[in-house]
Amino acid sequence: MASMKRPRLKAVAPLKNFRLGLTFIDGSVFTVDFKPLFEESPGLVPLRNTKAFAGAALSDQEGWSVEWTALDIQIGADTLWLEAQAQNSPDENTRVFAQWRARHGLSLNQAAEALGMTTRTMSADGTGARPVPRYIALACKGWEAEHKRQT
Repeated sequence: MASMKRPRLKAVAPLKNFRLGLTFIDGSVFTVDFKPLFEESPGLVPLRNTKAFAGAALSDQEGWSVEWTALDIQIGADTLWLEAQAQNSPDENTRVFAQWRARHGLSLNQAAEALGMTTRTMSADGTGARPVPRYIALACKGWEAEHKRQT
């Protein structure tokens, strides 16, 4: 299995009910449901059309993103990987962590800095190598609450 320092896609397949089948270069396969994303991201509204959604394709041979050329919409492989982790995680704490990173567009290094943890800890937790501990999920919720108060 190929190692994946940054998520890259090998294949993408539009599925029924606004789901996208994703195969990453490390061999991992996920399905991402776009219906919840439509609610969170107004820029994705044009994809609510079944025919338009079916136009999903890899943007290039390198697998860095998926695009809908006719709509000028592009989503990075790293964003899709985070969403796949959040939607397909076997435990709540891992879902909380992945969704928090995706919502705020945080890399593993940025997540580590935000939570006052080491990059090594974030790397193990952020790649699915092990379940995310409860204290990290709580730290994500605390960070978010603190930032809401500041805005």
